[in-house]
Amino acid sequence: MTELRLKWLPKGAPPMLATIGLAVLAGCATRPSPEVLNPVHLAVHRDEASHADDVAPDRVSVLAATNRTPDSVRGGFGSAWADNLTYEQYAFSVPSGRKNTAITYPSAKPDPERQFAVVERKQLPKDAFVHQALASVQPDGTVGIFVHGYNYSYQEALYRTAQIAADANIPGAPILFSWPSAAAVAGYVADRDAALSSRSDLDALVRSLSASGKVKRIILFGHSMGGFLVMETVRQLKLEHRDDVIAKLAVILAAPDIDVDVFRSQLKDIGRMPLPISLLVSKDDRALVASSFIAGERPRVGRLDIDDPVIEEAALKERLRVIDITSIQASDGLGHDRYASLAKFGAQFASFESGRRSTAGDVGAYVFDAAGAAVASPFRLAGRVVGAQ
Repeated sequence: MTELRLKWLPKGAPPMLATIGLAVLAGCATRPSPEVLNPVHLAVHRDEASHADDVAPDRVSVLAATNRTPDSVRGGFGSAWADNLTYEQYAFSVPSGRKNTAITYPSAKPDPERQFAVVERKQLPKDAFVHQALASVQPDGTVGIFVHGYNYSYQEALYRTAQIAADANIPGAPILFSWPSAAAVAGYVADRDAALSSRSDLDALVRSLSASGKVKRIILFGHSMGGFLVMETVRQLKLEHRDDVIAKLAVILAAPDIDVDVFRSQLKDIGRMPLPISLLVSKDDRALVASSFIAGERPRVGRLDIDDPVIEEAALKERLRVIDITSIQASDGLGHDRYASLAKFGAQFASFESGRRSTAGDVGAYVFDAAGAAVASPFRLAGRVVGAQ
């Protein structure tokens, strides 16, 4: 494989930079407790005349599968590893007319014009979950699975999935796979172990959906360390000789927190996939600067520089789509959550080019232009091609 090169933390930079970067990941606001998973009743305005200008909140459905241990006291899920998957179905109220991807969690008296809220929740047996997932398959046979990253609680990942679903405005319910992240800044190493331990559970979820002839494509969308889990799962499927499942996969890795050499090894084991893997990268992702430092200043895939001719050559040789999304504004102050904004740039952010399927030839290096230059790219996103196809 052509060597992948990456610029990351400058030599001589204070080690404290990485620590500060990770600390910022925790955010300044209080993180949501499992109580935000409890369904709420939202009052309906009866005086239609006095509220004529009100816009009804959006309603979205989300399916969730998790290998976290249930929290019997607070009603959510913790960071301990469970022996079996738990399956749930949610309905959300999502404020209309939002200007960004920030999520406002419900208060004691939720305001549907400002706050997200769960309005329905129920646990499902596996057969019923699969039935609901198949009922949510899009007309072209596509179903999507979102795998969150490091330092996420179950409720944070669930609300993020609801935000993406609302902004994408796609039919059906996306599926969240939530692995047992410690949801703590200091839990980076523990999270990596938890991600590795979750390969078989994500593998089982993917295989259960792939078994249906109704499913033609499974979009496996991994963010940050979730991208590492996705790649490890695809590698496991390859070692299990499940090429029938891999043939249905469209792998998208957003800000992947994967060591470049580990990624090369994963690609070697997986081999050529029918649909090229897509990488959403940003040169200024400061969260990945921190994770690179923790790993001994090892470069991360999510900070690949598409202006580097070596990266362009590697993308073509390894049949990758490397898409620079630096132009998209992030909301976390670190440039690590840009993926959450992609949905608003296209009605189907994970579908490819104006209704047609992505092809094996759609490889190379691209840059996404958030200003809206109308040139085709692999994702129905306005952009300009900077690499040959």
